[in-house]
Amino acid sequence: MRKLATIRRIDEILPIEGADAIVLVKIDGWQCVALKTEFQPGDLCVYFEIDSWIPRMPQVEHLYSRAGKKFNDREGVRIRTIKLRGQLSQGLALPVSHFVNLFEGSDFDEGQELSEFFFVGNDVSEMIGVEKFELPVPTELSGRARGNFPTFIPKTDQERCQNISSNIFIKNAGARYERSMKLDGTSFTGYHIEPDLATEEISGVCSRNWDLDMSDSNSHNSLVRMFIDSGLQAALHGFRRDLAVQGELMGPGILKNREGLTSHKLFVFDMFDIDSGLYLTPTQRHTVLEKLYELGLNKDMVQSVPILGMDVSLEELGITDIGSLLLSAEGASLNHKIREGDVYKRMDGEFSFKVISNKFLLKEED
Repeated sequence: MRKLATIRRIDEILPIEGADAIVLVKIDGWQCVALKTEFQPGDLCVYFEIDSWIPRMPQVEHLYSRAGKKFNDREGVRIRTIKLRGQLSQGLALPVSHFVNLFEGSDFDEGQELSEFFFVGNDVSEMIGVEKFELPVPTELSGRARGNFPTFIPKTDQERCQNISSNIFIKNAGARYERSMKLDGTSFTGYHIEPDLATEEISGVCSRNWDLDMSDSNSHNSLVRMFIDSGLQAALHGFRRDLAVQGELMGPGILKNREGLTSHKLFVFDMFDIDSGLYLTPTQRHTVLEKLYELGLNKDMVQSVPILGMDVSLEELGITDIGSLLLSAEGASLNHKIREGDVYKRMDGEFSFKVISNKFLLKEED
């Protein structure tokens, strides 16, 4: 699960030309604007990532007039990528001392050093009440659920590169990747489980959070329609393997259809082997997709996400740090001049991360 509000350390503080009251603070791979009087290098902070929704409270009241947003019928503040005084600001950093009152009745007492309680990496999202902001579900995707998202399939959500810089450039130095285009649609998971002595055959389709009802009364749902009409449900049945296919559903009525597609299309980016509990490698995924086509899957409706590089290293792409990684994600999408970003999957399938284009984040609208 994504950690939206965590304890982090201020790595660096830079002045902003022409600004007396604010500075640019660097936190791991992120940067954001903060008040000049709030931090010194090395200080701890509570860092709220972009997409965080913070309930309205005194600590963020100064942001409410600009970033106030109702979510689940509650007032709060949505954290986004913005530009202030010409500087890119991603996220929000506040001193940990602003949140001591939230821990009354906990193990914290006034005699402790803050650093003993607020330790780097600690996830304080739940404690503060932070949620991930999500747009309302479009009519085309609404419908009945038959249950929660299955526990035997992981949800699709790679870590952002800014949070794992050392993992990318030190631990995985020299690693080889599949580099694919990140598309801006809605999450789709279709799955099939073979029958055994204890259970019957099971197939299903999921949104990001729900296992959907596939009965006729739910047939208007675009996810359900794609699963059935594309032949994916039938192809998975014919493949006879416990498998989940995950991708991005795009087209009319979905997130303003920024690619201008005239019909719904599913772009596959992952396949999960339910028996082994492992994702298929990029090579295995492409092989299985071809087999599903042979079993009747419609090639016009279901395709792989666009592949920008196969079996490549970051060095070969001229990428040496987070800055160059972010720059490399700038470019065109399928039919739009700005793409959402890139996704990197190590060729053994055991490590991945996403790079979200800053141009996309700045242009993103509600």
